[in-house]
Amino acid sequence: MENQNIEYKQSWRDEYLKWICGFANARGGKLYIGINDEGGVCGVQNIHKLSEEIPNKIVSLLGIVADVNLLKKDDKDYMEIIINPSNVPISLKGVYHYRSGSTKQELNGIALQQFVLKKLGRSWDDIICEEAALDDIDRKAIDYFINKAISAQRLPVESDRDPTEKILKNLNLLDSNGKLKNAAVLLFAKNPLQFFTSVEFKLGRFGKDETDLMFQDVIEGNIIQMTDKVIEILKSKYLISPIHYEGLQRIEPLEIPEDALREAVFNSIIHKDYTGASIQMKIYNDRIILWNDGKLLEDYTIETLLGEHSSKPRNKNIANAFYKAGFIESWGRGIRKIKNGIEEAGLHSPEFEMTMGGIRVTIYRRTFIDAATQKTTQKTTQKTTQKILEAIKNNPNITTEELSNVCNITIDGIKWQIKQLKNNGTIKRVGPDKGGYWEILQGF
Repeated sequence: MENQNIEYKQSWRDEYLKWICGFANARGGKLYIGINDEGGVCGVQNIHKLSEEIPNKIVSLLGIVADVNLLKKDDKDYMEIIINPSNVPISLKGVYHYRSGSTKQELNGIALQQFVLKKLGRSWDDIICEEAALDDIDRKAIDYFINKAISAQRLPVESDRDPTEKILKNLNLLDSNGKLKNAAVLLFAKNPLQFFTSVEFKLGRFGKDETDLMFQDVIEGNIIQMTDKVIEILKSKYLISPIHYEGLQRIEPLEIPEDALREAVFNSIIHKDYTGASIQMKIYNDRIILWNDGKLLEDYTIETLLGEHSSKPRNKNIANAFYKAGFIESWGRGIRKIKNGIEEAGLHSPEFEMTMGGIRVTIYRRTFIDAATQKTTQKTTQKTTQKILEAIKNNPNITTEELSNVCNITIDGIKWQIKQLKNNGTIKRVGPDKGGYWEILQGF
């Protein structure tokens, strides 16, 4: 039966050298001559002549050696051609063919570039950026990286005195002639958009669907500092940080666990195909959708990512810099870290899928109300809490009616606030409702 490694042909034609080329560029395979599509042997005429001609054509036109075996079934001769996978790119008259699934493809453009790089054991970010020079690198971005890497104990303390060129060289971001690689420009350039058009992180706040865009932001600049910028704007404008007090300490965690959210952003930046579209994050009332361009690597599925797997970054140099900065680990744990962090916070498990040539993760929010309304409510509650504590400090005998006047809210509102402060251990009532007084349990 035909599959991605086996192809049947009833008779030989020279065009089948394309299939042999495709097998050599993929995982290898077997081409049978004299077998029909149903797998039945129909036989081959002049098989001995073909057994001499075909190997010579394979060698002269493809530059590879294939095993050619003559076989027989029910007195019918047929041929088996075994093609091993090549560790270098193979072309037929300048055209590169590739076996994908049960079909043959001609590689060109970006697909061909990526294929050749993979065969050579390199990634796109390892290519030299001919237009860029050392003057295009932002020393502030280098210093940011060094500080993070020293804090993560992945660079020695004295690295903060190293010149820019040495840092880039140690990160393998310069070639032997001192030219910048694509990764160096993406990570540390003053203006990466000058060289690559998709170095952007787009955020949008949507209403009921993607046609209802309420407001948006575009984060530009180097990718080493991009995550900080994304998280900062998410905190200030897009997401909710519910406020509560533990004693008198104000606690203001992000609604989505920040470590998990950072990990998701890191992954989208590191694994993005920078020849494709910009990273996109859509924020709805009930969910966040993060998408980055770039298909999964060969042999990997979403199920692979969710289980135990080795780390195979699309952009090896970028991943190495993020590792050195302490942003990620190097053991393929990113997806599970996102999933576990969100689930441990009591949120719905995130969903991962391949779509539109990239990876999409959907993170569900705890609240389904407008973020701006929620933030306004939180700020009002916080101010009222502060007024109550200041009033009690100035007058421990103050009554709920007096607190109502001070805070300009109803008595029921004061009672609710008092209940929250008592429950979280901020204050307590000493003595009866009449004749007693309030005590602040910690300094204020």
